[in-house]
Amino acid sequence: MSTTTPIRWDLSALFSSSDDPKIEASWKEAHERADAFAAAYRGKINTSSLTAAVLAEALTELEAITVLIVKPITYANLVFAADVSKPENGAFMQDQTERATELQVKLMFFELELQAVPEAVIDPLLGEPLLANFLHHIHVSRTYSKYRLSEKEEVLMEELANTGSRAWNRLFDEVTANHVYRISLEGSEQEKSQQEVLALLRHEDRATRQAAADSFSVGLKEQERVLTFIFNTLLQDKAIDDRLRKFEFAEQSRHLSNELDQETVELVIRLCREFYPLVARYYRVKRSILGLEELTHIDRYAPLFAAEEKVSWSRAQEIVLGAFGAFSADMAEKGSEFFEKNWIDAEPRKGKMGGAFCSYNTPDTHPVLLQSYLDKMDDVMTLAHELGHGVHASYSREQSYFNYHGTLPLAELASTFGEMLVFEKLVAGASDKDKLALYAGKIEGIFATVFRQAAMYQFEKGAHNKRRTEGELTAEEFGSIWQEELQAMFGDSVALGEQHRSWWMYVGHFTGSPFYVYAYSFGELLVLSLYEMAKKAGPGFADRYVEVLKLGGSKTPAELMGMLDIDLRSEEFWRGGFAALENIMSEFERLHSVVEL
Repeated sequence: MSTTTPIRWDLSALFSSSDDPKIEASWKEAHERADAFAAAYRGKINTSSLTAAVLAEALTELEAITVLIVKPITYANLVFAADVSKPENGAFMQDQTERATELQVKLMFFELELQAVPEAVIDPLLGEPLLANFLHHIHVSRTYSKYRLSEKEEVLMEELANTGSRAWNRLFDEVTANHVYRISLEGSEQEKSQQEVLALLRHEDRATRQAAADSFSVGLKEQERVLTFIFNTLLQDKAIDDRLRKFEFAEQSRHLSNELDQETVELVIRLCREFYPLVARYYRVKRSILGLEELTHIDRYAPLFAAEEKVSWSRAQEIVLGAFGAFSADMAEKGSEFFEKNWIDAEPRKGKMGGAFCSYNTPDTHPVLLQSYLDKMDDVMTLAHELGHGVHASYSREQSYFNYHGTLPLAELASTFGEMLVFEKLVAGASDKDKLALYAGKIEGIFATVFRQAAMYQFEKGAHNKRRTEGELTAEEFGSIWQEELQAMFGDSVALGEQHRSWWMYVGHFTGSPFYVYAYSFGELLVLSLYEMAKKAGPGFADRYVEVLKLGGSKTPAELMGMLDIDLRSEEFWRGGFAALENIMSEFERLHSVVEL
């Protein structure tokens, strides 16, 4: 980073260190309150005499206990993400996870009782003002009623998860974050992290991109045996969980957690596949600009021109906050807190987890962001994306914890909207040549978010189904599904070489959050259409948009979007997102016709 001061986050709103006495005090208080909660409410929820007052009191106390549990486990995960290389960080996270399980098994009876209450008993209570703040939470919980197991079974599965799926996911994170990639650059052998090697796939020099692809592929091959085993194990773990809970298909549990029906999800994925030709249309133009006979996997993210100017951290802050402020001064004010109060960890360093994320934490603390800032324009867009999440989280702090987090597809709403604001600001002040590069970057970003994620969703469906019907898969079998689905996105415009066949292995969402990926397609298309609405609606739209952000996860996605006059089941609405993308594509083609290269 072009700064003399490492940009690291301040997590003291949670705890000061892993040996902070407040951690032990939190667990002690949580256990005492959980024991009292169980004594007061076990057997009192699933009963014909249930009242709104009892249910409201119970939910209020459960929410408070949940916050006590969430803080140390969240802190431990953030410490681990900041430096995966330290064994003590992994041990600390494991300890906090196990302690959280101890509490969760004490409280598990409540949700099971809530799910089992007959509709005839609970429905008349839901109109009571006392339960107004908990309505959405109750509805979401009861959605899982038909998939619940007995309390003994639920407790057993929760406890076994610490040496099962959670342990395998931790192993994936540790293996991939600590692997050293060796690459030959400028005549010398260098050692790089996964993030640094992936960044070189965007280098203007094709030989450098090829070297990065070679290094990345060799590095993945070195991890192939363990990563393939982890993936196989987690796929089977999910298959067992789904069978026991009687889910009908692999992605059903994700749809439920996203509060979306299968028809809506499949509508979006179907349209993504219908519009795959847009991808080929773009890459044919890019091939012409780069002067190559054929584009391969190493050329997908190649810049159109020589290396772009470095963008300092302070300049990135100015760009992003300026773009947010032009739309809403209040959004910029919320965003500025992250810089002023050290809520961002942006320093690239060995052992730091790859990728980028926003952790909401709890409403009474504050959200934080993690990314590795490497002074590139792509990093500015990543900052805009994660700060969008952060602003959304800050607004959501008006809600209590059970209403704090939105579902995954709408979680991408503010992040993607933030990217669009920054893109529009950059384009407004750019020359035609710079605009061409900006449009190329934006289009490739949209393709990666919409079409690539849709293709990866198809890969996951294929992998889960094949694992369930044919047993453990080889790396080659996973690679074949991966290659087929990703190549379909590009058509004949890009030839994904044999190296690309193994690149499924590094995608953490596949192991940690099955079927998470379609949330990106959903969110990007939603925003493309929404952004067009915002430009037509004028200044008043910003206030309506902010009000939706403030509601966090207190309503369903359909209800929240209904406040902006959007029907998520409307094919016409989703086609509006693709129409907006076609407009962006047409402007790129127009610029290509007028810019002298």
